[in-house]
Amino acid sequence: MKAHSTKKKRWILCVVLAALVVLAVAVYGIVRLVTHSFIQSEIQTRESWEIDTGDLAEREAAQQVTVYTDPVEASIEISQIIPDEYEDEGFTYYDEEVQDRLASTLLQLTQEGNYTLEAPLAILNPFGTGSNGLYLYFGTDNPTQVTYTVQAEGYPDYVATANNAGEDGYSRVQEFLLIGLVPGEENTVTLQAVNRQGRERTATFTIAMPEPVSGYDVTLETVDGDSSQALSDGLYYAMGLGGQYGYTFFFDNDGVMRYEMVLEGYHSDRFLWDEDGSLITCVGSNKVARLNRFGQVTQVFDLGQYELHHDINWGPEGTILALATDTQGETVEDQVLQIDLESGQVTHVVDFTQVFQSYVDITRPVQATDPFGLWSEGEWDWLHLNSIQYDERDNSIIVSSRETSTIIKCALGEEPHILWMAGNPDFWEDTEFSTYSLEAEGDFPYQYGQHDVELMTTAEVDALGFAQAEEGQLYLRVYDNNYYAMSSRDDFQVEVPEDVGTANMEDGVNSHVYYYLVDENAGTFTLVDTFDLPYSSLVSNAQWRGDSYTVNNGVHQCFEEYDLEGNLIRQYKYTCTANGYRVMKDDFAGFWFLQL
Repeated sequence: MKAHSTKKKRWILCVVLAALVVLAVAVYGIVRLVTHSFIQSEIQTRESWEIDTGDLAEREAAQQVTVYTDPVEASIEISQIIPDEYEDEGFTYYDEEVQDRLASTLLQLTQEGNYTLEAPLAILNPFGTGSNGLYLYFGTDNPTQVTYTVQAEGYPDYVATANNAGEDGYSRVQEFLLIGLVPGEENTVTLQAVNRQGRERTATFTIAMPEPVSGYDVTLETVDGDSSQALSDGLYYAMGLGGQYGYTFFFDNDGVMRYEMVLEGYHSDRFLWDEDGSLITCVGSNKVARLNRFGQVTQVFDLGQYELHHDINWGPEGTILALATDTQGETVEDQVLQIDLESGQVTHVVDFTQVFQSYVDITRPVQATDPFGLWSEGEWDWLHLNSIQYDERDNSIIVSSRETSTIIKCALGEEPHILWMAGNPDFWEDTEFSTYSLEAEGDFPYQYGQHDVELMTTAEVDALGFAQAEEGQLYLRVYDNNYYAMSSRDDFQVEVPEDVGTANMEDGVNSHVYYYLVDENAGTFTLVDTFDLPYSSLVSNAQWRGDSYTVNNGVHQCFEEYDLEGNLIRQYKYTCTANGYRVMKDDFAGFWFLQL
């Protein structure tokens, strides 16, 4: 009887263990499926533009555009201009032909009436690239500047002087995109027109704005720091918040959303300002576009078989550089493209699998048991580039490799080649590239898993009180994530100090802003200064703003503004899935607002 009982218990135990194994496999499978779906959402193209139209007013047959009135409740007449095919499969606002039709319709509307300060032409999001921008057009008897105040119950007032493209901001024609309306609230807008003699006229209207298309929070929680320094002027713009791909959010100093930019997909990565005042940024996983101050897309650059990842930046004169993945290749996140802004031509300029060919041979695709296995299983992510800077002194690029925790300088040209590498040399030991590792001068911890490596300007170096770089020297500002993980090599690990993070989230660990001085003549690099940040194992960035820094800690899901000594002025907490890629700040003077 006891033997039978024992056998039964063993059988039950085996069944339970088998069930647990099946459950574990099922849970892992579900997690992998969810994770894969989340990652794929980053590169997906928007399927719907979710436009709530007002009442049909007229159809511009020649332009295939329909004009609607009263899309929202307001005390003045508000109109919409919508392409007829906006509900068709494959439609996108990021199409030059669509934008030209909208621009022609808008021009026609400006010529149809005698618009005044009290009764302006008001078009909600005329070019479809934002959800809460209001285009205003009206005339004034004398050249005037227009300042507007936006008020909404429960929110701080928002005041801005519009960019009307007039000399010193004075013009008889007022044409601008009003930024600052609070989504989901009734806004009271006061327009103040002042001429050169100081004479003033005002007009007020109300407008009930729709909720954000994304559904994202309109306000962020803020925490003030110990610094007594005032926040810089401008708007923070948050790019690539997990679960909110296809949007860039703009927040004021109080953490209130003042604009929601609607992309075709992906995330903006970086804003580049051209000499004509236009904005160049990523708008889809394989699209870069130029936009003017009204939100009109005036130029689209299609990257074909290449997908964007992590960064774009200025390149040789008249071009920009983009980090990319060749979707027809075996590896990922290891290519560099050059886009000619005049011709639109896209050129493949660096294939790092060729530059590091013998090193690639000792790497392999990410496996399920690797640190990045959950996110990147099956991808051959051997380098994982995440930022790019162009050095015009020697026609080279400085790129950041997360997988090897190395900053790499590479010469451009017919045969791209390595000039130097900064980081822990152990990553390159016993490879032909070990000779390119700069020698660390002084005793300091190397950066690990770094993001956002930036060439520092002379002005930033001066502001920090550093000695100016001599010929053959340069300063780098680095977001040191201080996170080590290797997911591309067998039987290889680097020994790191105890205060370096090895988990996605970890107590007692900090990320840092690092300032490196690189001496290319001596073949050395040294840590000149640093300050601590909340720990963010992945993504993140640090941006110099003249007398402050804007810093995003993506995994920690917060961004901050710090003074130049690294003291916190204010922190903003946001919510997202997994992490938020970048947050930067700009005053948008000369674009949306008057250049003082």
